[in-house]
Amino acid sequence: MQQLLNDCALAPESGRDGDGTRLQRALFRSVSTVLLACLAACGDGGGGQPTGSTPTPGGPPGSSLTFMGSDTVMIGGGMSDETAASAPFDVRYAYVHSKPAPSPDYYEAALCKDAWTSWWGCWPGSTTAPGTYVTWWNDHVAQATWQGAPRPQIFFWTWYSLRDLGDLAGSGDGPGEVVAITRLDLLTRYMDDYRFFLRKIGNSRVMVDLEPDFWGYVRSLGDPHQVPAQVAAANPADCGKHEDSAAGLARCLISMARKYAPNTTVGMHLSCWDWQSNARKCGEDYLDLGAKDADFLVADVSDRDAGWYALPANGGYDNYWNDEKAAQALGFYKAMAETVGKPVVLWQIPLGNMALDNTLNHYRDDKVDWFFGHMDQVADAHIAALLFGAGHHEQTAAETDGGNFVRKTIQYRLSGGVKLK
Repeated sequence: MQQLLNDCALAPESGRDGDGTRLQRALFRSVSTVLLACLAACGDGGGGQPTGSTPTPGGPPGSSLTFMGSDTVMIGGGMSDETAASAPFDVRYAYVHSKPAPSPDYYEAALCKDAWTSWWGCWPGSTTAPGTYVTWWNDHVAQATWQGAPRPQIFFWTWYSLRDLGDLAGSGDGPGEVVAITRLDLLTRYMDDYRFFLRKIGNSRVMVDLEPDFWGYVRSLGDPHQVPAQVAAANPADCGKHEDSAAGLARCLISMARKYAPNTTVGMHLSCWDWQSNARKCGEDYLDLGAKDADFLVADVSDRDAGWYALPANGGYDNYWNDEKAAQALGFYKAMAETVGKPVVLWQIPLGNMALDNTLNHYRDDKVDWFFGHMDQVADAHIAALLFGAGHHEQTAAETDGGNFVRKTIQYRLSGGVKLK
């Protein structure tokens, strides 16, 4: 079972942020006004906060002395057990990405059935109890070691389920997601699945990243308070007091985590595709979404290696960094941290390096080396963790980068790490 669970956790999400998704985003923005009017007209009518971070006394909003028990910038990512044991990593991550269970019967079953294995709760197979994917991983990383000594790691779950709900609504990525939250039948299934996920986490100490991309589609429609959602009707027990909007949905997801997984910290995923020209508006939107109620913010650097993107077949884009590009990005992360008052976790950072030959699973990039070479700037931007991993099956992985990521992590930890700010 361990190998099957490893395979599930390591499988990159090839459906995020490729060329097709960028095109969908552009189309989505172009029709947002009409879609919002349609949603408003035809929607289906039918505990205490965990201490994820300790603020720095007298420091700016977003600064912290500790995050998830660490006083230095944490390092982690998506990787195999062998890689995870080869350096003093702090965090491992995986997606929860599937359609929700079609019936509450799934949650109560003693064992999964063969027909259920496309649902995340029955990964890795029909010989397990529903939810084993989550419970096993949370326990597994807590028992991690390095050089023969215990060194517990924290699991970081990316909850990416609205993407699949959009498929059920018949429109896929983006438009389908904002349609789906207006449908009582679909949003009820989604809420039930999310509650089951949180209950499986229980008292484990983990991190949850909420819905990459979705908040960007909401932002494309304007005021998050005006984007309709059947929040209260879909989950009256947990969300009855929240408004029926995308902002209400965000707040309800956070409050449910407090109730069902009290030791979990929750992150709002930053989907600000216009950040270079509209960072202030992004900050305002995330305040409207309720990001102050979360524990951290999550941001993408790039979903794939720069060497892969540079190929003409993949768009011919220049995704390599230089000091100017890095300063712009870190300036945005810092601004968001200080606007919302929460630290930032950078997630799914590409693993390529310039010693590779730009072939399958060995594409070049410069971000691993840049980050480890500028950790003081990372901390200055209120970044609490750097999480590296392949965002697509053709990309460089921690197992194919020639050992660069492992070496850099060991060197960083042996140096004492860099204090959070």
